[in-house]
Amino acid sequence: MKKIAFVCIHNSCRSQMAEAIAKHFGKGEYEIHSAGTEDYPEIKPLAIKVIEEKGISIKKQYPKLTKDIPQRLDILITMGCGAECPYIPTKHREDWGLQDPSGKPIEEFRKTRDLIEVKVKELFKRIKNNEI
Repeated sequence: MKKIAFVCIHNSCRSQMAEAIAKHFGKGEYEIHSAGTEDYPEIKPLAIKVIEEKGISIKKQYPKLTKDIPQRLDILITMGCGAECPYIPTKHREDWGLQDPSGKPIEEFRKTRDLIEVKVKELFKRIKNNEI
């Protein structure tokens, strides 16, 4: 089972949405994690709300640091926040370049959520086609 992690600065929005979406569409085919490079107390309420609009629960998730996830991964995705990630051994690493919707209207959170969904589905397709 491939280990995939989504990393950003606070693990409070984009990476949390990516974890929830990947768990939902991966249906147990992958070991999915998310983490941040800096501590943060909670997942952003609008991130929770827009994920729940898709019928996906995020309630069991919480912000984690990179030290709290496996230190050997198959795939590491950074979310585009300029995060300087500590070295985590991985077979494949890419940056998705997503804008942080924090502090913006809910419509921006929805746009980010929908873009993450597209990117997660594309990622799974590339994995299944042995492109990664």
